[in-house]
Amino acid sequence: MIKTDILIIGAGPTGLFTVFEAGLLKLKCHLIDALPQPGGQCSEIYPKKPIYDIPGFPEILAGDLTRNLLEQGKQFEPGFTLGERAETIEKQDDGSFIVTTNKGTKHHAPVVAIAGGLGSFEPRKPAIDGLADYEDNGVEYIIKDPEFYRDKKVVISGGGDSALDWSIFLTDVASEVTLIHRRNEFRGALDSVEKVRELTQEGKINLVTPAEVKELHGDGKIEAVTYEMEGESVRIETDHFVPLFGLSPKLGPIGNWGLEIEKNAIKVDNTLNYQTNIPGIFAIGDVNTYPEKLKLILCGFHEATLMCQAAYRIINPGKKYVLKYTTVSGIDGFDGSRKEAPKAVVQAIN
Repeated sequence: MIKTDILIIGAGPTGLFTVFEAGLLKLKCHLIDALPQPGGQCSEIYPKKPIYDIPGFPEILAGDLTRNLLEQGKQFEPGFTLGERAETIEKQDDGSFIVTTNKGTKHHAPVVAIAGGLGSFEPRKPAIDGLADYEDNGVEYIIKDPEFYRDKKVVISGGGDSALDWSIFLTDVASEVTLIHRRNEFRGALDSVEKVRELTQEGKINLVTPAEVKELHGDGKIEAVTYEMEGESVRIETDHFVPLFGLSPKLGPIGNWGLEIEKNAIKVDNTLNYQTNIPGIFAIGDVNTYPEKLKLILCGFHEATLMCQAAYRIINPGKKYVLKYTTVSGIDGFDGSRKEAPKAVVQAIN
């Protein structure tokens, strides 16, 4: 049984920042995430994409943001259960909770903070016969490490930002990039569309529109695809086929925990502290919903901060926490470390 003060479901940016805010209150955190590494979407889906709306960072790669958040919270020694999905929750007589994962790992905490982003993701897959036979053998739905495609022939299918962005990025990595879309129009950012047009004119992207991939070929591994364009079938050789049609978010087992759900999100009370309809269970970040909700990382950080204040009151009933700025109080890590601003030197002037 893993015991902690705040059990966080989801190790994305909001969950990771919760570790820091809880640590300032001397509260210990443990995080559960179905992914094999912390970072949520930032690590799994777009680690190399820049984010422009993090305060103090005009631009930061998603993967770098994850590393910074891990470094920021490291002094508070969080625990992690990774590669396991939170499956069931049981409320105890004292009001605390036991959460069990799909692999049977049990966690006990007085406060549960659901920070699962948009939930678990499943890729939207094109209707192509035999597609599953080539998964992890040339067919990938998410590009995790661009170097995996170094000097390879890559066919990307899709018409959104991901298809455009990765087509552009891989021109400096892959030996050949082909972008296939069933329409001439794209749904991505205008500057990305213009960049793809430029790279196509320079011969760095083979743009095929309007067309659809209809068949996959290869002996155990992708060797070629056939696309249909204006009634004609064309076969081209490739090492990888990457259909980027987006991801379908699902709450998964959390949706069966008795929480109030609205449009695949957890309803919370945003007038106080983002608590759900079950006392002691909070939802922060993209996983929650309330009037005028904005699904932004910086909003998740704010929600985590207020949630931790409420968690402190639950864990320490009757005890008042006096807020002090870290510039004044410094930071005492659970690992014995201390960070504080240099003390001013008082000196007389003769």
